[in-house]
Amino acid sequence: MTVEFRTDPGQYRHWRLSVDGAVATLAMDVDEQGGLVPGYELKLNSYDLGVDIELYDAVQRLRFEHPRVRAVVMTSGKDRIFCAGANIRMLAASPHAWKVNFCKFTNETRNSIEDASAHSGQTWIAAVNGTASGGGYELALACEHIMLVDDRSSMVSLPELPLLGVLPGTGGLTRVVDKRHVRRDLADYFATKSEGVGGRRAVAWRLVDEAVSRPQWAEKVAARAAEFAARSTRPDTADGVALTPLEKSRTTDAITYRHVRAVLDHDRGCVEITVQGPETDPPADVHLQGADFWTLAVTRELDDLILDLRTNETELGTWVLRTEGDPARVLAYDALLLANRDDWLANEILLYLKRTLKRLDVTSRSLLAFVEPGSCFAGSLFELALAADRVYHLAGVFEDGPADAEPATVTVGPMNLGPVPMGNDLTRLQTRFYGDPSGFAAVEAAAGKALEAEDAERLGLVTFAPDDIDWADEIRMAVEERASFSPDALTGMEANFRFVGPETVETKIFGRLAGWQNWIFHRPNASGPDGALRKFGTGQRADFDRKRV
Repeated sequence: MTVEFRTDPGQYRHWRLSVDGAVATLAMDVDEQGGLVPGYELKLNSYDLGVDIELYDAVQRLRFEHPRVRAVVMTSGKDRIFCAGANIRMLAASPHAWKVNFCKFTNETRNSIEDASAHSGQTWIAAVNGTASGGGYELALACEHIMLVDDRSSMVSLPELPLLGVLPGTGGLTRVVDKRHVRRDLADYFATKSEGVGGRRAVAWRLVDEAVSRPQWAEKVAARAAEFAARSTRPDTADGVALTPLEKSRTTDAITYRHVRAVLDHDRGCVEITVQGPETDPPADVHLQGADFWTLAVTRELDDLILDLRTNETELGTWVLRTEGDPARVLAYDALLLANRDDWLANEILLYLKRTLKRLDVTSRSLLAFVEPGSCFAGSLFELALAADRVYHLAGVFEDGPADAEPATVTVGPMNLGPVPMGNDLTRLQTRFYGDPSGFAAVEAAAGKALEAEDAERLGLVTFAPDDIDWADEIRMAVEERASFSPDALTGMEANFRFVGPETVETKIFGRLAGWQNWIFHRPNASGPDGALRKFGTGQRADFDRKRV
């Protein structure tokens, strides 16, 4: 089965989106029979990947198609249940790789909700109108403000450890202590009590922001949404940009969009990805072209491609990144966006580019960038090379290439110096030169210059600069070598090297938590025939291996 990430509100089965002036309401009303794959029912507003695909689409559309929306209320369309979290039957039956990819995408969707509250003036409020357990509470944790109905039965809980032998898979532990500042001892008690906490205690422990009686519920939620909307700087009169359906062609050997194409080489275990730079100069105004504005269009295509490859092509472990086009035009589009950062649309495009590059950073694939004549690794597209594990830059031109070919260059632009940081809150250049201030200063001094291979290698912007004689052998060996290594070991190595420096909520979630969750999911105590995931709901206790090592 090939999973498709493209959808729209007309196809939603699990969410209802409504907009009333400055406030949008996103109601979770999961179709029990609407699982993405057969074999389980999505009872009690539990979710699977299909439910989260719709949620991600709604988050994107609220940001681009509804610029006048200043507050988003996330609630449940079902009575006395907010969300029961990830569907246990789905998790128990899914292969390990599916579980890991599912958790990763779900994490990224939660992060996009937080990004909207933090940087878009579109504050998310969780109106928890019933019990929220596991991933359901993690949905609420992604929101800026949590309201819990106080009816003596509605609770918030993270029951994964006591009931399933695993951990909350979408950042619950990290957000409880790092974001909501729940005291460590109280967090320990909370995460080991499957029944959860509600009412005044949940407020006192900072698990929620307020508990509201059911008779006052609707009035209080409306008032709180209006309060947050009044604080926003979103425009009052702007028209949104319709996220029109992506033009996409998919075969067993290729995935093709307007600006991005990927060749799937199953024999070599790699994907050759080429990103096409803009064909024309930027328009006078970022609003004129809508979703066809090059930076927005290419970001949407890259986003969809990354998700497609991560989910559907798990054995293609090496991604080769190339670009084609005019570097000057890439830099011109960057300049237009950065000159208009106060404009809501320019801001959203920049934030979307940031999120998509972060998705590339946490993708468990080896990334190799090849800089060749005709490349346009400049500014925003140079970020692709900086995200790579290695960069190969051809010195000179190909002897049998076009007579008018010019040597490939890379260019550091303003986009590389702050607007699109990684999950560690450093730019990719700062990450590359962490602990090397003189090297970073030299790169900053070279900003705006088109650097050929020798200079790029000298500055540390590329890894190797082979000439035409060695080029084919060098890149062939790089791809073949990568394919010969253990993919598990590569994933661990790459993740360690990519995120240097300070630890953030994101690096904890994708590094520490995801790493341990990956291991815990795979252990017999969770996934074995007598593990907690298999025994859940059967009335039998799990048989745990008691050794702690």
